[in-house]
Amino acid sequence: MMPKGRVDLATTCDMILPAGAIGELARQAEVMRAIGSPFVAEVLAAGERHLAQAPRTAAMLAEWPGDPAAAAVAMRFNAALHALARRDTPATLGALYRGEHHDVDAAVRGALTKHDSFIAAWMRDPPQTNEVGRAAAILAALMVVRARDGLPVELLELGSSAGLNLNLAHYDYDLGGLCVGDARSAVRIVPEWRGAPPPDRQVAVVAAQGVDLHPLAPDDPATCERLMAYVFADQPLRSARLAHALALARRHPPQVTRADAANWLETRLAEAQPAARGRIVFHSMMLQYVAPDERERIVGAIRAAGARADATRPLSWISFEWTAARTAVELRLTCWPGGDTHVLATCHPYGAWIEWKGERAR
Repeated sequence: MMPKGRVDLATTCDMILPAGAIGELARQAEVMRAIGSPFVAEVLAAGERHLAQAPRTAAMLAEWPGDPAAAAVAMRFNAALHALARRDTPATLGALYRGEHHDVDAAVRGALTKHDSFIAAWMRDPPQTNEVGRAAAILAALMVVRARDGLPVELLELGSSAGLNLNLAHYDYDLGGLCVGDARSAVRIVPEWRGAPPPDRQVAVVAAQGVDLHPLAPDDPATCERLMAYVFADQPLRSARLAHALALARRHPPQVTRADAANWLETRLAEAQPAARGRIVFHSMMLQYVAPDERERIVGAIRAAGARADATRPLSWISFEWTAARTAVELRLTCWPGGDTHVLATCHPYGAWIEWKGERAR
């Protein structure tokens, strides 16, 4: 259960221990404990205590280039251990995750000793959460867009991973008591909602496509296993929702192109936009992994397309990202023509809660 008070990862972390005071695993363990994932916290803390048993992993953490928090290295480490546990390798780790014993230190120490190479190799790749809980915030922003212009929309997603959030129109939602989406869907998303509900508008998605440097195939067992490993082991409801979303994606395959995001977006935005259709660019927890020069190109392409937009061919940009100071996750909406920007909400990083502000917040 999420604590009722507003908690975000970066602020909590900085309140408890400043960066550099201890190792990154221990630092993020305090964050996990504060946001209601005590088992993950214990795994990360044990990892810090026994890191010397895994010299390759320890060296990778010590020599990480750039900001380890922005690169989510602790979450990569946690997912690697979860992946091992799901394979019951070693058996003591699998038994710990199944709740058959509670000796976290022994299980984590054994995994680090025996599977250093696996953990280090896993951590080289960026996280692949593809969290469908974030679809609630994206849909709420789309409802604001629909209230503004009344048009059906085509979606362009950056950093789509397996494309699960391109299927957002196929999910069932309860947004502050407002029930929208497909009520028949097995994927039900009910964030803790704070504030007034979003505008009561039915969103019509007529096209959806995305891009990713390394797109994941929802019909590939290895892909599914990697995504499941990134779900926190003490959050079974998230695991079940992800499994349903992957099953739905096998029935409704998302269209995800393997490409550089900036190149792909520039090409898509240069394509003719049909009249009486809104075009939406959106991304969630993606920009932190993008190099500064590519980020500039992405923003420049969006703004250039916005300058060409008109009332019959509007453009909207939905961003679900950390603030520059990493003190909060904001849901931001910019709409053209006009280019006005609103911070619609602050959110839990995985969408567990949404604090709605609406268009009054700029």
